[in-house]
Amino acid sequence: MITAERNHAAPDTGVILRAILILWGTIATALAVFYTFVLGGLSALTANVWGGHAVSYLGRLWGWLIVRTAGIRVDIEGLEHLAGLPSFVLVANHQSYFDIFATIAYIPGETRFVAKKELLKVPLIGYAMDHSGHILVDRQGGGRTIRKALDVMRRGYNVCVFAEGTRFSDGKVHKFSDGAAWLAILTKQPCVPMGISFGAQIYPRGARIVMPWGRMKIKLGAPMATTGMRSADRVELTTRLEEAVREMVEPSSEANAT
Repeated sequence: MITAERNHAAPDTGVILRAILILWGTIATALAVFYTFVLGGLSALTANVWGGHAVSYLGRLWGWLIVRTAGIRVDIEGLEHLAGLPSFVLVANHQSYFDIFATIAYIPGETRFVAKKELLKVPLIGYAMDHSGHILVDRQGGGRTIRKALDVMRRGYNVCVFAEGTRFSDGKVHKFSDGAAWLAILTKQPCVPMGISFGAQIYPRGARIVMPWGRMKIKLGAPMATTGMRSADRVELTTRLEEAVREMVEPSSEANAT
C-alpha cells in the first residue's frame, strides 16, 4: 500500500500577526468611542465645576486610556523647555487624532485646544469643550474668540494650536497659518514649537480603525518670547515656528521603530 505524504504548510506568521493587529485595532477603536462617551458625559457634568479644572483631569485620563489601550508608546523630548513657564502656546503640526490624545495625556499642565466651532454640535463633547476653556473658533465672532483666549491664558491654561489647520497623513510639515503667533502676541505668552512624528502611521486621515502597537514621538523646542511684539510681527514669528517644527519632525519611514 502506498501512503500519500501530506505536507502541512506552516502558518504564515505575518498573516497571523496582521490579523491580531486588526482585531486589536478594532477593539481599541471601539473602546476609544466608549471612553469618549463616558468621560465626555462626565466632562459635560463637571465643566462648570472648579473653574473647569475637573475637565483637565478627565481629559488627561481620556487621552491616556486611548493611547494605552492601543498599545502606543509615546516618546517625548525637550520637556526641560517647559520648566518655569506658567503658561504657553504650543504650536504643532497635525498628523492624526492621536496628536490630541498624546498631547493632553503627556504634556505637563492643563492644555486647552483651539478647534473649529463645528465641535459645538457634538453632543456632550461640544458642551464640555465650550464650558471648560477650549477655544472654539467662530470666524464671524473674532472679538469673542480673542476675549475667550485672553481669559483662558489668564486662568493659567496652556493653549495648543495645530497650525496647519487640518490633518495631513503624508508625514510632512505643511504651511502654518499665523493664528497661533497672533494669539501668542495678543496674550503676551511664549510660543513653544512642538513637532509630532509618526501619528499618521497609527491613525491616518480616513482610517476606520487604529493601527495598534506603534510609536509616536513628540519633540518640544525652545520657547520663543513674544514680549514687545506687535500684530505685524506674527508673519515672521510664524515662519520661525514652522521652520522649528519642520526640523523636529522625523521621516515617516522611521515609524514604529522600537
